Amino acid sequence: VQLVESGGGSVQSGGSLRLSCAPSRSTYSSYCMAWFRQAPDKEREGVAAIDSDGSTSYADSVKGRFTISQDKAKNTLYLQMNSLKPEDTAMYYCAAFDSGSWCPTAYYEYNDWGQGTQVTVSS
Repeated sequence: VQLVESGGGSVQSGGSLRLSCAPSRSTYSSYCMAWFRQAPDKEREGVAAIDSDGSTSYADSVKGRFTISQDKAKNTLYLQMNSLKPEDTAMYYCAAFDSGSWCPTAYYEYNDWGQGTQVTVSS
């Protein structure tokens, strides 16, 4: 199922953005939804993930600044990004893993992806 992200844009350092991704997997019994990002000439990296039990995990670089959540009624995944830094500049992707209730760290294990939304943070 094609995922669709929105909410990217350009902000100054210290600003905030909220990314959205739909449809999430909140109607499934076992799943993981995650946000990844990829900057030019860098590997795709995991940013945050949430599993079907509601457990969340974050990359060390975003802990305390980013929050992943989902609205089951709207079937939408979110990534609230606060205190943005220039190094957060990247294309952000949401991804779904449908083979269990854990969250793989490797991006290639996720079965569905969105097209990406660009986040640019200027200093």
